[in-house]
Amino acid sequence: MHPAFSVIFLTTLIGAAQGLFLALFSTQVYSEFDLLPAVGDSNFYGIGAAISLALLIAGLVSSFFHLGHPERAWRSAARWKTSWLSREVIALPTMMAAVFAYGLVHLMGLDSTAFTHGEITLSTSLFIGVFGVVATFALFLCTAMIYACIKFLQEWSSPLTVINYFLFGTASGFTLATALASYLGLKEQTLFLGGWAIALTVLVFITRSASLYRNSRIKYKSSIQSAIGIRHNKIEQKAQGAMGGSFNTREYFHGKTAMFLKSVKFIFMILVFPIPVLLLSSAISTGNTEVLAAAFIIQYVGLLAERWFFFAQANHPQNIYYQTV
Repeated sequence: MHPAFSVIFLTTLIGAAQGLFLALFSTQVYSEFDLLPAVGDSNFYGIGAAISLALLIAGLVSSFFHLGHPERAWRSAARWKTSWLSREVIALPTMMAAVFAYGLVHLMGLDSTAFTHGEITLSTSLFIGVFGVVATFALFLCTAMIYACIKFLQEWSSPLTVINYFLFGTASGFTLATALASYLGLKEQTLFLGGWAIALTVLVFITRSASLYRNSRIKYKSSIQSAIGIRHNKIEQKAQGAMGGSFNTREYFHGKTAMFLKSVKFIFMILVFPIPVLLLSSAISTGNTEVLAAAFIIQYVGLLAERWFFFAQANHPQNIYYQTV
């Protein structure tokens, strides 16, 4: 498939935003039950929610560059009963609203006690956060299923697609949250979030490696015989059947060499996994904000390469027919 950079930025930006929000909520839950110290007056949750919302907005804006008629974008939600894209269009603003409310409550000092039972006291923002978490998981599922539900693109049609979308987003979000906690001087939160960021990065390394291994051993259901409807053992294609290019040859093939694909895979495997883990491991105990910020930036750049590879690796069956230009 031909990777569209608007979609690449959309999926990576909202993934980091979703992961960041999950990191904020996880930290608050631990603090509510006295498993982590309180964040004090640092406004960690409010600032983090503002960053998450900014990433969600940036991802939404980038998606408009992929539309032929942006003014008709609202129509994309009409098929929510059958279309994962329509469901994503609904889930994204729902999560944005939840993150906005969560951040507003913290930044404006509007948080209050919503539930008390014995020694257990739960705040209003925690309940808003629960709604935000549900919206976050729904958005992860909808975004990933847009690709995983396409049966004829066998590289995508796997549960690993959904798992990897979730883990890439959470890993990058927790890495960003670690840098934010360090910047605000929250040592315990930095150690907590950094440990989870490392664990999630290692976990997504395992699942992404599994998907790469699976894709390298795919036995394609389509063949050149089925593409042209002729059952013969020896068929050799001499031309694509047209003198020039077309929508099919532009949009369903990346146009790069096999060596270029291998280079992109090597780049993202280095930038997304070992380098961030090394930087996080060396900096979470000392609270070196610059190193932690570099870990997120490097990982995000690697995610851009990973998402480009994800789209480019999907081999549309029509390329069997148009394989010779």
